[in-house]
Amino acid sequence: MHAPRIFLSRLLLLLSGVGLVMVQRPLVAQQQDPPVTQSPSDQQPTVLPETVIQGRPRPDDDPESIWSAGDLSRQGGPLLNTGRRSLRSLLDDPLHRTILSQRELLERAPSDMLQALEREVGVTVQRTQRGAASPFIRGLTGQQVLILVDGIRLNNATFRAGPNQYFNTIDPGMVDHIEVIRGPQAMLYGSDAIGGVINVVTRSNQNLLGGGFFGGEWIQKFSSADLGYYGRLNVEGTIGTGSYFAGAGYGNFNDLDRGGELGRQPWTSYGQHSGDIKLSYLLAENRMLTVSLQHFVQQDLARSDRFPTRLTVFDPQQRSMGYVRYIATEVAGPMFDRLSVTASYHRQREASTDRRLNTSNLDIGEFDTETLGLLVMFSRDLADLGRLTYGVDIYYDDVDAFKNRHDASSGAFLSQLTPQFPDDGIYQQTGAYLQWDTDLTDRLGAVSGVRFTRISADATPIVNIDDDNNPATPDVPTPLPINPQFSDWSASAGLNYRLRDDLHLVTSFSEGFRAPNLDDLAATNNNVQQSAADIPNVNLQPERSTSYDVGLKWEQQDFRGQVFYFWTDIDNMIVRAPAGSVGTDTLFSRVNHDAHLNGLEIGGDYRLDDSLTAYGNMSYYHGVDQEAAEPLSRIPPLQVVAGIRRRDPGSRSYIDFYTWIADRQDRLNFQDLSDSRIPNDGTPGYATFNLRLGKMISEREHISLELENLFDKDYRVHGSGVDGAGFSANIRYLRQF
Repeated sequence: MHAPRIFLSRLLLLLSGVGLVMVQRPLVAQQQDPPVTQSPSDQQPTVLPETVIQGRPRPDDDPESIWSAGDLSRQGGPLLNTGRRSLRSLLDDPLHRTILSQRELLERAPSDMLQALEREVGVTVQRTQRGAASPFIRGLTGQQVLILVDGIRLNNATFRAGPNQYFNTIDPGMVDHIEVIRGPQAMLYGSDAIGGVINVVTRSNQNLLGGGFFGGEWIQKFSSADLGYYGRLNVEGTIGTGSYFAGAGYGNFNDLDRGGELGRQPWTSYGQHSGDIKLSYLLAENRMLTVSLQHFVQQDLARSDRFPTRLTVFDPQQRSMGYVRYIATEVAGPMFDRLSVTASYHRQREASTDRRLNTSNLDIGEFDTETLGLLVMFSRDLADLGRLTYGVDIYYDDVDAFKNRHDASSGAFLSQLTPQFPDDGIYQQTGAYLQWDTDLTDRLGAVSGVRFTRISADATPIVNIDDDNNPATPDVPTPLPINPQFSDWSASAGLNYRLRDDLHLVTSFSEGFRAPNLDDLAATNNNVQQSAADIPNVNLQPERSTSYDVGLKWEQQDFRGQVFYFWTDIDNMIVRAPAGSVGTDTLFSRVNHDAHLNGLEIGGDYRLDDSLTAYGNMSYYHGVDQEAAEPLSRIPPLQVVAGIRRRDPGSRSYIDFYTWIADRQDRLNFQDLSDSRIPNDGTPGYATFNLRLGKMISEREHISLELENLFDKDYRVHGSGVDGAGFSANIRYLRQF
């Protein structure tokens, strides 16, 4: 693993050199004081318009400003700093894009990322065990949804197929806002973005610059359903021309009390801790350097779906990330006027113990994936011709792995096993893209672009080979070096037509691309379902998708909303297929099948009076494996959220009553039928009713209460290994200083 660290040091040196060169060419810009806002596009920082940080919403005596902060026309834009690659607002963007704001996160008071994102329009979050979270977008999850943290890939070479836990390795206490883009985004973001993209933007000092500022907050939350505790301390301040935001969090959660008469679910307790810091330094006017470090660890996460016969525990589940980002605006030059360069290091470590309780064997394994990244993004204003955005991104993954068998009683070493991933596996991806954004007429806007992506893998999986052409004799496990390479050209185009000032008709065409990663090509993984395993398939082809969207976007004085219908064809979708059995374990191998998805997404808010708003969303998806002539696995059911919310700026309080409804899902794939997380006749539908209340009890103190699942309904999100919480009182106290 020395090579990645050497490469990282060289990248950092290169970045420093670029920064020094650019600092020699500063342009004097008008310095303005930042206004108090709650919308990411509304923010006008002191120097850099690309610094999009909402910060905690300030008390506001004007109901109109609270409502207008969520306007589609005010959310979107600026470029580059947080990974955003489009200048358009949500109203003007041809895509179905939403932003979960800091105000909404404050009111949701999440202890994990599942609680932060759950019930967003078109998003379902599954979890196999407590502490996990796997978001579905347009019926897809895992490797087919790209997750970014500050614009940097969380997806890597060892991202597993189907639901996985990695989205929950982000502390919600450090999140500023979450952007969700639905549909294929290969042109802007490269491989994996077939279902969509989630960009989690972390918090910075909301004042950014300003002499001598210091502040912070202390958060404590208790949940009765699991007797759980979540706490976090944040501090922020400014020193000279620099600013900082830092935080540390801790959580301890016990077995979950489920709805109805189910009682507490065994093996659902776990713990976590985290720490992070972000430093921003103004090198010169319109020249900013940011350094960020993040560390998150979970312990004792047991797969509750394997109770009571097999105890699989992840400990630790760890993510560490660091990046250095240089941003320049108002750059004098013919090729670009804005520039962002980011060098990143990302480490994701997963250690596990696995014991089938009817044996004396204890299997101990680990894989450790280190990822180096370099992102260079440019943008150029073309005056009447619009704006050009282009860039290059490079990621290099290096995987270490081992797996050993021990005696469960004595701990004595018994044998070395094939690790989940080949030790010293390598995965590299490089891409270059160009996007043109322009207004064709006063009413018609257009966005189009193209990308080239090249990906290579280098690993030596263990493959069973028939060495004597005799089907009566067993295949021989054989190391097989592989070095596949995949290339792709991806394009997209979208139109936004203004039917009226308050009504836009949008349509888009977009292509998706996902190259097989090491989990597809080379994994020997017995961590599948309750008693199944994946075996390698070194001959897989990349997934390619074509998607068409048509939608309407409204923004009236008292109503805003989006409605989208889409249909997507996926060529060579990588799916599981039966591959025999070994003992009691079912074997799966990955194969390429053509598939089709289509669906409807609706979301909106209607203001009843100055303080009272009705809101809701609905999503429906239908997916088919066309070659197997059966439904795609784990497609979420029809989901509806409807609520009514009062935000009273006079008393600085809010109250929110909502219902969450999911239909029965009985369109099942053969995998679903063999998975105990899904009943054989399908996952039952459910409806829960919930109440949130919050109030500022002093100038610096906020208290909130959520009464979750008021009628104690027993339910389970489709495909999950954890049941929903029964009636729970979730209390949070926030103290600012």
